[in-house]
Amino acid sequence: MKVIHTDKAPAAVGPYSQAIAANGMLYLSGQIAILPSEGKIVAQDIEGQAEQCCRNVEAVLAEAGTDMGAVVKTTCFLADINDFQAFNAVYARHFVSKPARSCVAVAALPGGALCEIEVVAVLPQE
Repeated sequence: MKVIHTDKAPAAVGPYSQAIAANGMLYLSGQIAILPSEGKIVAQDIEGQAEQCCRNVEAVLAEAGTDMGAVVKTTCFLADINDFQAFNAVYARHFVSKPARSCVAVAALPGGALCEIEVVAVLPQE
């Protein structure tokens, strides 16, 4: 197993890694809308937060040597299921390969986030 870390995505705020590469796969921890340069959530609406979540996912994927096209599964968490359509509009611009996905509403997310995205991706063959 290899730990993946980049300063271009938020640092882990608990006892976990941004991502782990193992057996040709990459497992990304959930990314919320923390702006890495600020260390906090800046966007206040679902569109802005979804955009930042996707940028954070892209940064971790890039550090691992891959991109959004290699994502095979996402799990998305919404603080309010009424944000589903607005979230999907942003999500669709980034996950153009349409990976398998689960999307659920949860009672709350860390830091008052409106959404969170975790992914599983295939790593390039070495």
